Amino acid sequence: MIKEIIEKKKNKEELSKEELEEIFLGYLNETVKDYQMSAFLMAICLNGMTDKETFIVTDLFLHSGDMLDLSFIEGVKVDKHSTGGVGDKTTLVVGPIVASCGIPFIKMSGRGLGFTGGTIDKLESIPNLKVSLTTEEIEKQAKEIGLVITSQTKNLTPLDKKVYALRDATSTTESIPLIASSIMSKKIAGGAEKIVIDVKVGEGALLKTKEEAEKLGELLVKIGNHYKREVSLIYSDMSMPLGKAIGNKLEVIEAIKVLKGLEKEALYDECILIAAKLISLAKNISLEKAKDEAINSIESGKAYKKFEEFVIYQHGDLQNLKEEEKPIIIRANKPGTIKKIHALEVAKLSYQLGALRTTKDEKIDYNAGVYIERKIGDKIAPGDVLMKLYTIKKIDNINLDLIFEIS
Repeated sequence: MIKEIIEKKKNKEELSKEELEEIFLGYLNETVKDYQMSAFLMAICLNGMTDKETFIVTDLFLHSGDMLDLSFIEGVKVDKHSTGGVGDKTTLVVGPIVASCGIPFIKMSGRGLGFTGGTIDKLESIPNLKVSLTTEEIEKQAKEIGLVITSQTKNLTPLDKKVYALRDATSTTESIPLIASSIMSKKIAGGAEKIVIDVKVGEGALLKTKEEAEKLGELLVKIGNHYKREVSLIYSDMSMPLGKAIGNKLEVIEAIKVLKGLEKEALYDECILIAAKLISLAKNISLEKAKDEAINSIESGKAYKKFEEFVIYQHGDLQNLKEEEKPIIIRANKPGTIKKIHALEVAKLSYQLGALRTTKDEKIDYNAGVYIERKIGDKIAPGDVLMKLYTIKKIDNINLDLIFEIS
């Protein structure tokens, strides 16, 4: 029967609920083998799924494990998701802003893979911080401080977790229906009632074109409507890194600067927008009023205090979170104006330094990374500092022309 199901999807036929249950639940229960599921996922990747199939798969992911019950917490429960990009550390800023405005923010995050960093890796760069919480710990912390960021629990959407690992190993991560099912099953299982999704598009994102991004956005909204969850979308450009820091500890330090109001550039603007969308949804107020609340939370110091409270609750030690000394200084070798900074090339360099991983078992160096000292539009002269590199590895000559377009 499994062979026939694979054959049908290969021939672009719609599968029934029973057929999808047989292959997906069979894979979870290990009656369907990796090689069979790999062939099936490739067929989906090439031929897609109908909306009806996507709803069924989302439901299978959702009900394969536990669901958080946050009904005992007062207020609208919100969550945000980013489809991933280079230097994206928005959760570390948005969560404290939203929670400091009185809105419970409970988020289950993942680790980095490929050119995108993961929030859990970033948090683990804070000494002693506990990233894996039990359901009881999540519920207690949510009730007491209104802010939780934790890794996905073993009992939450285990089918999605298993399928995602195989998708990554078989180059089938680009399937838009599977991306949508994976995102929405985790958000709904995590107790979110209103969700903001930041769909990244460009060379440093999973989705390279506006058309792909919009297709995913439409599907996420459809799934949200199906489960009576309000989904709001933001489309953001990932042709250049978000912020100056790429690398786990460096990104946490940069996020702290934003929370303290010390950095007010592109990263600050995007975090304010995402936070304002969440505040607007939760409080049913205009986006402008919500933006004022978000900005005030930073200006008043409330957002950073909430971040400190969150770190203390999860046993982290901010006192010993310090920037590494003696970075490798990379200087400009020609004059001109910076026209572009290529996100994907910066990510590749970060990987060489040890800040990112390409397989789940690969170890990362939490201290490693890139700090970009210049922005687009800056005029530079030979010898000006372009970036600082943090690593314990020996680095060969770097081709600056691949990273910076200067003319």
